[in-house]
Amino acid sequence: MVGVRGAGRAGRIGAAATAAAMVALLGGAAVGCGSDGGGRSSAASGGAPGAASDGASDGVRTSPVADVLAKLPARVEGAKVVVGRADAPHTAQVLVDPKCGYCAKFEAAGGETLLKRAADGAVKVEYVLASFLDRGGASGSVKAVNALRASVDAGKFAEYHAAVFASQPRGRFTDELLLRIADRVPGLRGEAFDKAVAGMTYEGWAGEAERGFEATGAQGTPLVLVDGRPVGAKDRSMFDAEAFGAALVGVGVGVG
Repeated sequence: MVGVRGAGRAGRIGAAATAAAMVALLGGAAVGCGSDGGGRSSAASGGAPGAASDGASDGVRTSPVADVLAKLPARVEGAKVVVGRADAPHTAQVLVDPKCGYCAKFEAAGGETLLKRAADGAVKVEYVLASFLDRGGASGSVKAVNALRASVDAGKFAEYHAAVFASQPRGRFTDELLLRIADRVPGLRGEAFDKAVAGMTYEGWAGEAERGFEATGAQGTPLVLVDGRPVGAKDRSMFDAEAFGAALVGVGVGVG
């Protein structure tokens, strides 16, 4: 679990133990974007293979299950955004950076499957939104995380989150692009959201989220933990919707 303001020492120790177990299990086998400068994925690679698309010609895409995502509740809990029912029997923690190409590939496959399970009430999803690829302001990840945080206030996080990853640019995220993506999410654009994007209202929170990611000890993204157990990285099932669905069943989420 990622550290949250107000968490006790025991909680932080538990988080560290979980992170250590995760890193030990994953080792160097996972394919993704490295936070240690290892270059396992190009920080500038957008539009990952398999990204969700509705056929838009302007580079802005939405999820094919946007109608399902639009009904999912989301809330901010410390440095995380939590999607799904609070009383769901399982918890999945998802670590992603908006500019990571492998994260976009995950979100279009395993991520979509996971949110369908959340819509069914089988799991709640805790998003840890990293921005390590924005070192030096090169990728716009911090801008994207800021906009994603603002979308929670508008009740549109799950749908916007999917659209942001599906619309991942080859260059950097800009205010203009983030607002164009928001145009495709009914009910998201408005004075409050637009002001938050342009004014970087949640830049401080984006920093908290990045520190939360770093506190896990993870060396890259994407990573998924279900009830503390890593799922889908070593066997790369997270990049295939059907295979990840089977992997989730294997850890008790959903039915076969």
